[in-house]
Amino acid sequence: MDKAKLTGLILGIIGFCIPLFITFPGLSLPGHLALSIFLMAAVFWMFETIPIYSTSILVILLEVLLLSAEGVITFAPESGYDPVPFSQFVATLANPIIILFMGGFVLADAAVKYNFDKNMTRILLKPFGTSPAMIMFGLMAVTAILSAFMSNTATTAMMVTVIIPILAKMEMTDPARISIALSIPFAANIGGVATPIGTPPNAVVIAALNQQGMNIEFGSWMLYAAPLALIMLAFAWFLLLKLHPPALKSIPLEMKGEWKTSTKAWILYVVFGVTVVLWVTESLHGIQSSMVALIPVAVLTLTQAFEKDDIRNLPWEVLWLIAGGISLGIAMKETGLADWIVGSIGWEQMSYLVLLSVFAFVSILMSNFLSNTVTASLLIPLGITLATSGIVGGPAGTLIIGLIIALSTSFAMVLPISTPPNAIAVSTGVVETKDMIVAGTIIGIVAVLLIIFMTSFYWPYIL
Repeated sequence: MDKAKLTGLILGIIGFCIPLFITFPGLSLPGHLALSIFLMAAVFWMFETIPIYSTSILVILLEVLLLSAEGVITFAPESGYDPVPFSQFVATLANPIIILFMGGFVLADAAVKYNFDKNMTRILLKPFGTSPAMIMFGLMAVTAILSAFMSNTATTAMMVTVIIPILAKMEMTDPARISIALSIPFAANIGGVATPIGTPPNAVVIAALNQQGMNIEFGSWMLYAAPLALIMLAFAWFLLLKLHPPALKSIPLEMKGEWKTSTKAWILYVVFGVTVVLWVTESLHGIQSSMVALIPVAVLTLTQAFEKDDIRNLPWEVLWLIAGGISLGIAMKETGLADWIVGSIGWEQMSYLVLLSVFAFVSILMSNFLSNTVTASLLIPLGITLATSGIVGGPAGTLIIGLIIALSTSFAMVLPISTPPNAIAVSTGVVETKDMIVAGTIIGIVAVLLIIFMTSFYWPYIL
């Protein structure tokens, strides 16, 4: 074990032990146990002390043993904790987001099998030439636009099929391989903020604002958020090029190709097209993207276009990784740990700008470890309470704090578990956690600072 992993092991064990020996006022025993698991998992994920999917499996195991109704600890009624069945932690392996992942992975691998990915590359990237910088610009632009109107995860899963042949054409030592692999999830996360349907936190916040009598129109949200998305997309592109500059001036992509015309290939084309159309038009037909994701899984396997060996080669470790992150979020919410973290801050003692800044940083910090949807769901009631109590200030303040929560959570992209697109990027085998931490941290900080700037110099003038 190298020094970094050994350091992570020691810090992870210390982090696990701290809540067991130190009592935090207002936090229940289950909350202390959840905090132990949280601190250990955060350190292990950051240092990759053990494989990141192994950390997720360990998280689920500890939750089953320590926090479930069937676990080894019996909680007294006065603890205020009603232990959840162990199946609730284990069932994250069948969570809708996992099914969405699986559908995306099946589409991606089937596209490679029938050279559909290479043909997509030829069509999408031909206008951008062969410069690595411009290729990455084209990838990010396409990804961001798609992500604004469909699932970030589905978009990333599709676009990964585009970058696979690009990465194959590059030298293994070329730093630009990392920047191209990271460009897809980052662009998907950023593009999702631009529209109300781009990412679930937007919908959570808009629904909460609607309950306060504030109707946010589709175009109005784009007016509030699209400029932020455009600026951050350009910044992310610039940053990735600086962190991982291309070794070559051009990537010799083969822009010629023939479409396979076998029956199974045609089945893939049709299924791919139908799935994408249904994903993009989810707001029209109301069929959830995770349900749509079952179509390629079912049809491609039933027709043998995707066979037994293909199924075995799917990146199952990524599904375990995400399941662990979802399970950790459940534990934090059910034990009251997430509420305790939010409630431990004295909001009423802060000035207006400081309060908004704290909300922004707390949103992005929590969202790096929790689902961004869960984070938004936890914070928006508090934000509305502060606004209606007069601490933030009127309807405009309510809308602004809602925008801060929704947008800040979407820029949490430090770890593979921070957002599903990040996990998909890890599945390429090109990106290491340390690369994601560096780029994701810089993008997150800049995004939060820009959001805070917009609270004073942009949003008040267009509301």
